[in-house]
Amino acid sequence: MSSPPAYPGIRVSGCWSLGTEGSSNAESLDRLLPTVGAGRSPRKRTTSQCKSEPPLLRTSKRTIYTAGRPPWYNEHGTQSKEAFAIGLGGGSASGKTTVARMIIEALDVPWVVLLSMDSFYKVLTRQQQEQAAHNNFNFDHPDAFDFDLIISTLKKLKQGKSVKVPIYDFTTHSRKKDWKTLYGANVIIFEGIMAFADKTLLELLDMKIFVDTDSDIRLVRRLRRDISERGRDIEGVIKQYNKFVKPAFDQYIQPTMRVADIVVPRGSGNTVAIDLIVQHVHSQLEERELSVRAALASAHQCHPLPRTLSVLKSTPQVRGMHTIIRDKETSRDEFIFYSKRLMRLLIEHALSFLPFQDCVVQTPQGQDYAGKCYAGKQITGVSILRAGETMEPALRAVCKDVRIGTILIQTNQLTGEPELHYLRLPKDISDDHVILMDCTVSTGAAAMMAVRVLLDHDVPEDKIFLLSLLMAEMGVHSVAYAFPRVRIITTAVDKRVNDLFRIIPGIGNLATATSGLRRRPRCIDEFGPWFLSPSRKEETKTPKKFTGQPAISGTFVLKSPEEPEDQALRAGGPVGVMRTPWPHRRTRPRLHVFHLQEIRGG
Repeated sequence: MSSPPAYPGIRVSGCWSLGTEGSSNAESLDRLLPTVGAGRSPRKRTTSQCKSEPPLLRTSKRTIYTAGRPPWYNEHGTQSKEAFAIGLGGGSASGKTTVARMIIEALDVPWVVLLSMDSFYKVLTRQQQEQAAHNNFNFDHPDAFDFDLIISTLKKLKQGKSVKVPIYDFTTHSRKKDWKTLYGANVIIFEGIMAFADKTLLELLDMKIFVDTDSDIRLVRRLRRDISERGRDIEGVIKQYNKFVKPAFDQYIQPTMRVADIVVPRGSGNTVAIDLIVQHVHSQLEERELSVRAALASAHQCHPLPRTLSVLKSTPQVRGMHTIIRDKETSRDEFIFYSKRLMRLLIEHALSFLPFQDCVVQTPQGQDYAGKCYAGKQITGVSILRAGETMEPALRAVCKDVRIGTILIQTNQLTGEPELHYLRLPKDISDDHVILMDCTVSTGAAAMMAVRVLLDHDVPEDKIFLLSLLMAEMGVHSVAYAFPRVRIITTAVDKRVNDLFRIIPGIGNLATATSGLRRRPRCIDEFGPWFLSPSRKEETKTPKKFTGQPAISGTFVLKSPEEPEDQALRAGGPVGVMRTPWPHRRTRPRLHVFHLQEIRGG
């Protein structure tokens, strides 16, 4: 991997580069990205923050999400290159987090993860907590951090895995019970005062940046932060600074400046240095771009169908239902009715592949009955939005109290590649048998991405069941070749896919045709903003806080509070949005989005 441009002993526009001679690359300075404004409000936090930052463009009136996450794996289903990791070091209150956020905004790439070292303070003993309460515990010493947990977390993030990060409360000097889940890093920004203090940690960082800020400025920032945000008194802050913070900086932090690739004087005020950093990261990301769908279209197509494929037996009844739902003259009501019947049969068929064990129960007549019972822990359904969720009612009708997760994957119209926009998975899904649902699978690109997401969340491959109403042979081969232990279950397999990657003879657009299968509008706080539409061009507003991970690209319309049906019909587009109290939570306003097809009955 190439290092950023280095100019020993020379200060370039306020950016010191400490690389080796001979590595200078003048061409890399020709293009600079637009500068980011230096004005930033001070951060306010009492707990450590590690969050996934969506790519976005903010103006005074709107927030536009620009992209989803492109494939991070090849046609074999394996990660080709690790995520690009940037280390940000520097003294306490030097502006590391602000610089990190400026880099994130300037990058404008999907799925950037900010990992803060503040989350990894060790759990204090009772004696140490008493010392911390009297400002007598040294939080600026390397021994205060759990480096083993930091290294394991960063390794998993670079490998594309889902990780759990502790949340540290600076007020009580303890970890909270809840953990934050991070996933989907194309770029990882790791910031902390001891970011360069461990040799193993240094080897995981692809780019190392030291934020150099004057000590007087750092002291003023620390006073303001600890007094206003963490409830400390001025004497305690100054005592802690003189006793621990300043000596630790001189002994442990400042010497790590020599291992940095780039030193950024003045922190967030140095926009030229930040632009150079962003330029280098963009060049590294370009080397990691992959083209998956084209590779799938030309691979594995001459092989026989895999043994992991199970097709529902083509009885006259099943064949008759397929005839009805494939007929373009079929009415919408009949299409929905027979689609639901097929989905129910498909789910029932899939459940027969779950592990069962012998068990004995006693009948009401007092006799023993030797039967079977499910041998797993739990069954979880995951739908690939939007068509996949039409199979959820059939799963709920068959599996009592089944948990449901959602993954939104859409095709980028410019590149033709699938992109991951949003996901919400139940907790501890790694212990479950997962039924992955998508109504149709043509090339298998979206299904492969969904399976890769589940594997990244530690779901064993042999516990994943891919269910689809209709599949093309290309999609079957693609998924089976990449993930040979995933069970593939469908009601029919068609031979061909046309130039638009649609199944031939096919079944049509199930997502549109079966929109009546789900009548209840979903709350944005429940399932996340997957339903935002990019088709509206008028002035928009956005909620201050989204739950879950990044939203789909585009804008959406926020109207005044009215009845849901009236509001959706007045929106004039495919999506209507309203702010109104939800029936079971009347204490505060909520945002709701309604598909017009559902309100109007198609």
